[in-house]
Amino acid sequence: MMFLSTLLISVLLTVTAIPILSRLALRYQLVDIPNERKVHTHPIPRVGGVAMVFGTLAPVAYWIQDDLFVTSYLAGAGALLLFCILDDLRELSPGWKLLGQLIAAIIVIFVGGIKFTKMGMLAPEGFLLPDVAAVPLTVLVIVGVTNAINLADGLDGLAGGISLLSLALIGYLAYQEGDFTIGLIALALCGAIFGFLRFNTYPATVFMGDTGSQLLGFSTIVLALQLTQQGTTALSPLLPLLILGFPVLDTLTVMTSRIARGCSPFAPDKTHFHHSLLRLGLRQSESVLVIYLIQVALLMAAYQFRFYSDWLLLGIYLAFSCSVLTLFSRTHIDTWQPRRLALLLTLKELRRRLQYQTCSVKQLFRTLKFGAGGLLLLTVSLVGKVPPYFAWSALASLVVVSVVAFLAPKRVEETLKAVLYLLIPLLVFRSDAALRETSTMAILRLYNSAFWLLAILNVLVSKMTRRTTGFKSTPLDFLILVIALVTPNLPESGFENNHLGIIAAKIIIAYFTCEVLFAELRGNIRFALKGVVAALLVVVLQGMR
Repeated sequence: MMFLSTLLISVLLTVTAIPILSRLALRYQLVDIPNERKVHTHPIPRVGGVAMVFGTLAPVAYWIQDDLFVTSYLAGAGALLLFCILDDLRELSPGWKLLGQLIAAIIVIFVGGIKFTKMGMLAPEGFLLPDVAAVPLTVLVIVGVTNAINLADGLDGLAGGISLLSLALIGYLAYQEGDFTIGLIALALCGAIFGFLRFNTYPATVFMGDTGSQLLGFSTIVLALQLTQQGTTALSPLLPLLILGFPVLDTLTVMTSRIARGCSPFAPDKTHFHHSLLRLGLRQSESVLVIYLIQVALLMAAYQFRFYSDWLLLGIYLAFSCSVLTLFSRTHIDTWQPRRLALLLTLKELRRRLQYQTCSVKQLFRTLKFGAGGLLLLTVSLVGKVPPYFAWSALASLVVVSVVAFLAPKRVEETLKAVLYLLIPLLVFRSDAALRETSTMAILRLYNSAFWLLAILNVLVSKMTRRTTGFKSTPLDFLILVIALVTPNLPESGFENNHLGIIAAKIIIAYFTCEVLFAELRGNIRFALKGVVAALLVVVLQGMR
């Protein structure tokens, strides 16, 4: 329950804080101003990182105490964030930003004991780098990755999505290794990122700013080093190279290109990989999706070969780097400028044709609507007898919904969403536990498959809709689909007791379904009202058993 509550608290804190901070940012002009090297066209609040700080550090500081590594991580992150806040207020020079990153790195090295000492099979057996080499190398790695994620923050949802995928793998590997401290921190970060991406996917309404991007870069590399460099782990010490290889390669390529042109390596330009994808004619969301796919491929390789020879991992990364550099170098050739990749052209044309087949769209939505309603009622019925506080909460929610429906009909949709967002985690958690106690694995897998089907229907409906306003499918859908399909099929080592991954995936799918359904209902929420009222009544009755 500690892990599930950490995930939910981090999501809810971030989602709650962003609208409040956005209003303050607009009032005090803490916004990102567009210029010739940026792709947005109007000022956007850059306070998402501050919201992620609340969402991440609050549950971590609450659950984990008297741990030297956590203390050093929090202190290092605090030092880093102090310089980021000063930069937002006074626009510090690159030198001052670098000083903040160096201080953060030094804190986790000398207080937390994080050092890059193990070289694996790249060095003789049992060889450890001496401190005179390990300390500067660790500083270089931490500062380098922190800046790599910071520089990757060039398109809506890009840095957040890369970090979310990386941290998800780090968290899962930590559970497998029995390191619940790293797993809990990674989970809190994932929850905060997911809450932030709700506002940051294209078109973004808030940016994370340096506060968010540097926190993510610093946190990801610190957790990866702690996971792979601790004494008893069998994980390859080169795993961080694959986990964070794409943004690192991007940063090294860009800085080398700038130096070759006689410019400062920190001078802004449009030579990043995501700029190359835009030059191919891809839209922002398409470019982000391509990079997500590349990141997923790297993470799959990292997981598959986590116990293999370090020389093999190094070879995989070098081959990947050569392939990426060759591909992106061609975007600078004037004769190689396709407006769209052939596959994307085909998919977009197929989508366009399906959109105008009204029967297909309506049938898909009808399947989603009744499927979601049926799954909600099934989940409620599986919960069984509920504690009195649960039943009383459901009764209070039922009263609130009824009062709002009669006195303020325009507020019913917001009220239903609030009730569902609070009700869904409890229902999913308790129904999952009840099924594991009373049913076979075949029935449980069939029940979980209903959620996977729901995820696919969500993406299809949101992509094929002919709406021009409201909720729209974004690259965040891809992340949700990956979590929904991959997590339940992972080996269950480390999840024996709470099955956190499966529960979290089902909660995320349910939340996503709410967004899609309410958008497609277009104000006609009688169906949703009936479904929520029926679900609340069932909960109340089960509390009276």
